[in-house]
Amino acid sequence: MSPTARRLARFGKAFAWLLMTLLALAVACYAAALLLIPDVRPSLVRALIAERPVAAIAHFAGSALALAIGAFQLNAWLRVRCIGAHRWLGRLYVAGVAIGGIAGFRLAIASSGGHVAQAGFALMAMCWVGCTFAAYRHVRAGDLPAHRRWMIRSYALTLAAVTLRIYLPVSQIAGIPFAMAYPAISWLCWVPNLLAAEALIRFAPGATQDMSFKPRPLRGSA
Repeated sequence: MSPTARRLARFGKAFAWLLMTLLALAVACYAAALLLIPDVRPSLVRALIAERPVAAIAHFAGSALALAIGAFQLNAWLRVRCIGAHRWLGRLYVAGVAIGGIAGFRLAIASSGGHVAQAGFALMAMCWVGCTFAAYRHVRAGDLPAHRRWMIRSYALTLAAVTLRIYLPVSQIAGIPFAMAYPAISWLCWVPNLLAAEALIRFAPGATQDMSFKPRPLRGSA
């Protein structure tokens, strides 16, 4: 690869990370606003909090935490230079996913969107928690490449919160009735994300081999 091509590749990678981070932080701030400012809550969120307050609040809080932290955990420059912060933020990320995912599963199985939407969101919650704990288990064992792969999958599922909020207004602009769009979006918000993560893992050179710090088996974290 020529020097120009390498510079373009680095620029593209940095731009993609910055865009992902800005979108994730925007949705995390929105989730925080839903928790703290009742007047900004749409009718669906108001209904969720009224009917299942513990699960709804836990889901928004845990998901916001995971969204805000995860993008920085995937940044190789920050990860290598701030190892201690990376480990502690990893613990918070795992906690956020555990809280948000378990609460999300509880909300999914009681969703009013029908069986298709219930199945889509419930399976996403299970995959989200499962991928995250697989990443945690591998870093505890000192297997950093495997940890990296599972964290990419985990954060791809975390970003379902972003893609969901892209598809919903797009479907409304397209004139698709909410009752038709919502069940499809319950799958579209995360399955393509997970497929994209698998493509990155399998085909992007060095995607799982850019960790230059040494693990601390049985004491580290995600």
